[in-house]
Amino acid sequence: MVIKTQGEESHVSNPIKRIRWATQRVTGTNERHVRQSILDRFQHRKAGSLEKKRQSGETPHLDGIQEESESSEADDTHETRGRCIYFNIPLPDSAKDSDGHPAAHYERNKIRTAKYTPLSFVPKNLWFQFHNIANIYFLFVILLGIYWIFGNPNPALSSVPLIVILFLTAVKDGIEDWRRTVLDNELNNAPTHRLADWNNVNTSEDSISLWRKIKKATTHAMLSTYQSWSSKRQKKPAGGKTYAERALDETRPSVDARRSVSSIQSDPDEEGIKMTSVPSPLPDKGRQLGSDRLAVDDRPTTSFSFEHEEIPNTVNRQLSAPSAKEQELGRAPAKFYGSIMDPLKDVPGRARFARDYWKSIQVGDFVRIYNEDQIPADIVVLSTSDPDGQCYVETKNLDGETNLKVRQALHCGRKMKHAKDCEKASFVIESEAPNVNLYQYSGVARWTQRDPRKPEGSGVEMAEPISINNLLLRGCSLRNTDWILGVVVYTGRETKIMLNSGITPSKRSRIARDLNWYVIYNFVVLFFMCLVSGIVQGVTWAKSRTSSDFFEYGSIGGNPALDGFITFWSSVILFQNLVPISLYISLEIIRTAQAFFIYSDTFMYYDRIDYPCTPKSWNISDDLGQIEYIFSDKTGTLTQNVMEFKKCTINGVPYGEAYTEAQAGMQRRQGVDIEAEGAKVHKQIAEDRVKMLQDLRKMHANPYLHDDELTFVAPDFVVDLGGASGPVQKNANEEFMLALALCHTVITERTPGDPPKLEFKAQSPDEAALVATARDCGFTVMGRSNDGIILNVLGQEKEFTVLNTLEFNSSRKRMSAIIRMPNGKIILYCKGADSVIYSRLRPGEQPQLRRLTGEHLEMFAREGLRTLCIACKELNEEEYQAWNKEHDLAAAAIIDREDKLEAVSDAIERDLTLLGGTAIEDRLQDGVPDAIALLGDAGIKLWVLTGDKVETAINIGFSCNLLNNDMDLIVFKIEDENMDSAEAELAKHLEAFGLSGTDEELHVARKDHSAPKPTHAIVIDGESLKLVLEDRLRQKFLLLCKQCKSVLCCRVSPSQKAAVVRMVKGGLDVMTLSVGDGANDVAMIQEADVGVGIAGEEGRQAVMSSDYAIGQFRFLQRLILVHGRWSYRRLAETIANFFYKNIVWTFALFWYQIYNNFDVTYLFDYTYILLVNLAFTSLPVIFMGILDQDVSDKVSLAVPQLYRRGIERKEWTSLKFWTYMLDGIYQSVVCYYMGHLIFAPATFETSNGLGINDRPRVGVYIACATIVVVNLYVLMNMYRWDWLFLLLVAISILLIWFWTGVYTAFSSSAQFYKAAPQVFGQLSFWAMVLLTAAVCLLPRFAAKAFQKIYRPRDIDIIREQVSQGKYNHLDRYEAYVPPAKLPSAASSEVSDPPKPQQRGGKGLADDERPMYPPSVANTATTHNARSQNGSDGTDYTGHRFSLEQPPRPSLDRPRPSFDRMRESMDRIRPSFEASNDFTSAALLTRLESSHSGTATRRTLHGNSSLR
Repeated sequence: MVIKTQGEESHVSNPIKRIRWATQRVTGTNERHVRQSILDRFQHRKAGSLEKKRQSGETPHLDGIQEESESSEADDTHETRGRCIYFNIPLPDSAKDSDGHPAAHYERNKIRTAKYTPLSFVPKNLWFQFHNIANIYFLFVILLGIYWIFGNPNPALSSVPLIVILFLTAVKDGIEDWRRTVLDNELNNAPTHRLADWNNVNTSEDSISLWRKIKKATTHAMLSTYQSWSSKRQKKPAGGKTYAERALDETRPSVDARRSVSSIQSDPDEEGIKMTSVPSPLPDKGRQLGSDRLAVDDRPTTSFSFEHEEIPNTVNRQLSAPSAKEQELGRAPAKFYGSIMDPLKDVPGRARFARDYWKSIQVGDFVRIYNEDQIPADIVVLSTSDPDGQCYVETKNLDGETNLKVRQALHCGRKMKHAKDCEKASFVIESEAPNVNLYQYSGVARWTQRDPRKPEGSGVEMAEPISINNLLLRGCSLRNTDWILGVVVYTGRETKIMLNSGITPSKRSRIARDLNWYVIYNFVVLFFMCLVSGIVQGVTWAKSRTSSDFFEYGSIGGNPALDGFITFWSSVILFQNLVPISLYISLEIIRTAQAFFIYSDTFMYYDRIDYPCTPKSWNISDDLGQIEYIFSDKTGTLTQNVMEFKKCTINGVPYGEAYTEAQAGMQRRQGVDIEAEGAKVHKQIAEDRVKMLQDLRKMHANPYLHDDELTFVAPDFVVDLGGASGPVQKNANEEFMLALALCHTVITERTPGDPPKLEFKAQSPDEAALVATARDCGFTVMGRSNDGIILNVLGQEKEFTVLNTLEFNSSRKRMSAIIRMPNGKIILYCKGADSVIYSRLRPGEQPQLRRLTGEHLEMFAREGLRTLCIACKELNEEEYQAWNKEHDLAAAAIIDREDKLEAVSDAIERDLTLLGGTAIEDRLQDGVPDAIALLGDAGIKLWVLTGDKVETAINIGFSCNLLNNDMDLIVFKIEDENMDSAEAELAKHLEAFGLSGTDEELHVARKDHSAPKPTHAIVIDGESLKLVLEDRLRQKFLLLCKQCKSVLCCRVSPSQKAAVVRMVKGGLDVMTLSVGDGANDVAMIQEADVGVGIAGEEGRQAVMSSDYAIGQFRFLQRLILVHGRWSYRRLAETIANFFYKNIVWTFALFWYQIYNNFDVTYLFDYTYILLVNLAFTSLPVIFMGILDQDVSDKVSLAVPQLYRRGIERKEWTSLKFWTYMLDGIYQSVVCYYMGHLIFAPATFETSNGLGINDRPRVGVYIACATIVVVNLYVLMNMYRWDWLFLLLVAISILLIWFWTGVYTAFSSSAQFYKAAPQVFGQLSFWAMVLLTAAVCLLPRFAAKAFQKIYRPRDIDIIREQVSQGKYNHLDRYEAYVPPAKLPSAASSEVSDPPKPQQRGGKGLADDERPMYPPSVANTATTHNARSQNGSDGTDYTGHRFSLEQPPRPSLDRPRPSFDRMRESMDRIRPSFEASNDFTSAALLTRLESSHSGTATRRTLHGNSSLR
């Protein structure tokens, strides 16, 4: 596009211009801090939101949109901020360094996500491991032991435990990092097609440093070694080549299949592809219009089919007015965009596209990507295989969304096809600097347009803006497009996906945080033990006239003070086991095993998408057992996010039959038998479905209508479409369906068959549902032509030219399509949130239609349906052309392009005419009500944080057991949005609970973990939530919510979701879990203690940021109530037993010091001290943490109340810690003094007369008894006694005997030689071991017996009932899940419709009697105090009323579904929305057009189903 001619008059626009709106996602606070360095480095500049400006009172206008000069200062600044990439143009001197090389140095495209390299693994891993204070402590102890002065008998042996722990941790880290390295290598060595044999002036050959050469040589050596080793284990692939080698050598079948006869075939033995493998131009194909034009094989496959070849003529004519003939035909000459190919340039023709590795790609390279390939770098698209320059990408790896996105090739590059075309291209891309914004990009392509007829001419300077719509980001996948050709602008770590591969907040479990304090307590105990030893030893040596004067040769230190100092540090070595170094590696092993068991649980496997429960954070499994609050999204989390079009309202007439989950929930509150009622309604719906299908096929034999896919059941709609209610309603229905079929960005895929099938690929499931309904009703989207959409309208194929598409985003809450109809008229169709559309309607028109449509939308919302408004506007040619001129200027803008485009769109989307509204159902997932009820029984509070309407959320709350009819529903809404009003409202509700919001009340609330009584629930909207989250009101609001059984926060933003989680987590000091499925849930997922992502239909963004990923919400009950409770209890018991066993062992050594003046003499052989935690006592404790089980998973789910101990945190407390510590001290006294007292009165001799009363052999007595006691104690604390645990305990006990026997059999054991046969041969040894075990364990046994008999806990009672067989019935289930109710009455999977029955002479049932207008009489069940007419809260006095139509004929149906719902709902409770003006009929009726008139009024946005 020529920038300098943008201001000239143009009467016909480009056929297709799509504004790919970039959703503005505000970076959270934590992310902003984490990525500040990146933002600083790349000088990222964020664009403001125009919608916010409008809300703040600024009126958008178009005056600020001006064309931009090439020499403007903005461009100069932009160049300094960004980068200039040159293609076939010599670098200017300013872009070179002193050596003539490119001054700009760009990142390599090689990516490394692994932490380590073969050379850096050992030093780097040790660096990370010694960040652990326990490892530093033990290294310090080892270093102390090197000096003989501290009395370590074997310094080398003392390092074995630390070496083993460091080695095991390094192996674990190495395995994890090796997997990352393998993935990195697979990605870096993935094949792509890169232009070879041409000169990329933007980069120079890398000068590889010596260090890099060493690294590469090391890596190659290790890889060669690994490959040679692995080749011996398995057969070599065919041809003796690896997969990577074959991928580079083999030809692509898809490429060969697309080659035309005229394409040049490459040598099969040659690696490169000399010519691009795409079809040759077929000039005549794209210009033939016929009924078979949409056949897949006939679709044009080259941009030449619609581009004009006569460049000079087009250049000369672009400033001229259309000819008379063109004006008569309604056409204008095609706009000339120019071409970056220089027609006068001579090229050598050597360039070719060759296969190469991803890691070889550099900035400025030409690349070709084929269908299904991943994008290797950030690429600007120059041309595609599609004639309109479109390509489709899947961004699942980038943002988690699986819906296809449309990207456009630059107009100036669409003629490029072959490698020689790349040689002819001469242009410069001015690009912004790399930044983290995935949804915005600004750049411009500049070139000189040469005229081949005037080779001596200088040419015309031209430019074309580049936006995010022209950029393919690394990590995306090309879909539904044969090929694209582009140029690389960002590589490696500068690509947007790498800049966004950001840092998920590091989470530590609560037990891990508490554990540090208890380790510190052990350090304190160790300090005092060492201090006592040092003081006593120093005082002893200070005394004179003692036996030491005669038997000792003097002290080591030479004076008492130094002797005490040396003894202090020697005691640190002696008592080193008090600080449990092996505890950390044991917990790592346990948590890894727990994560594996969670992943392997087949009962949390979702076979529909082949997805198991996947732990992503292995170190917080115990937190799952302490969850008190769950924060859940609604759409896609509680619901399926599978949209079904159910109802609509057109010209004031409601259509559609449905029985929703919300409706079933409301009838359940009435006491209605919903199973019987549901069966009756489904029978009626089945009959209506049969009738509708028959009528549709009578009207039009639609081959694309499939009976099983019909969700919109409305036979009266088909009758009205046929004209039974008059031409007005018929035209309204047709216009409505045309709007659904034309206002979208859906991609059509045809599946051949009989009948054929059309599949719609949409950017949101709502949009696909709307287009699918239009198809079912005879308005079928067949596909897109070069410049529009082909529709089959009731059997007639018509082409509609799409002039512009103004797409949906979160701030606009609407999308529009400007269509040139076959008759030449220009119509703007707009769909969006109800309040947004109502605010843009033409003032003073359609008052009755607005009221009726508002009432219908309100009723749809009360049924739990997602609503949307449809409107249109007819534009005259002059109005459109004037607007399109401004649109072209905005689209060409380089700076603030998004804001300017939004201002232009806002100007045209005014003075609309209302057509009607739609209602789409997002069904509850299977098992959601039962899962919520079960979690509630466990004492867990569930809050729903959603962006949906209040009424929709309320009805979903009733249908999924969050709310019930006995609850007092507190609807918290502040009309004037005043802080004082909010405070008064809070005070009023708090007073009902006897609270005032003081600090004392909050202190009490933090200690109270009981579930609130099911008497109250609170519902609050986003605007009111913003007020109560302020510091002044937050505490009062928190206390109010603490008293409510359920809390529903509606229409909240992602940041508000995170703020609510933060408020509860910090205010009440509780464990929280957030669960969601979308990108808008990431903030609260990362804020909660545990984040759970649901791998839903919409994408995996939440999964990518979560700690655990599940396929369905119902799996949450098993994850929390089974695995969470087990993990918490196991870890709590494991840690307590770990501290206990170290206390017993260490204090046994301490008591011995009393009798040798604390001279740090070793009672036990030093090998015992080293192996006690490594071998003698480790297995039972570790397997306790992995496999111990109090009750089975079935019982855990059958008795969810067992989970409450975790909520109250009673499994791991300070009392438990100190109890185990004191118990260990007691048992250490018994263990030591039983051995001490045996030898006090007499000694024992062996058969050969040798005495065994020396220190090493007495140590065997005490050590063996201590090991037996410790392992039996651990066994006693286990709940599950089976052969495996008994075997592990037996092995651990026998291991000390085995080691003593083997070690003392060698003379190298010195004084310990032959100690085993000498000690084990004594009867006193065995008697002492048995007696010691009995005396040590008796108090613990007695305490357990007393507690279980007289003070039993819940688990004790349940275990006793299990042993009595009261839960044997659970064995009938493979895995117990609470018995489900009968199939949901609201299920949409209706069986085959029954045959119609003849009505006899019986009277009509109550449900079949005529319903008289509610204004006839007030009744006890229908009276509403807020009613405007004494009936039901609205002015609605009849049904099926249209503005200008005769009475509707009878359809042999008892009563319309809409009227039945109206009556039943108002019997239950009046409409909240009608009484609170919250997107209600009352509000929408009074809402004047805030964007059509001069006055601006602030409105609340409705719930858009365009998500």
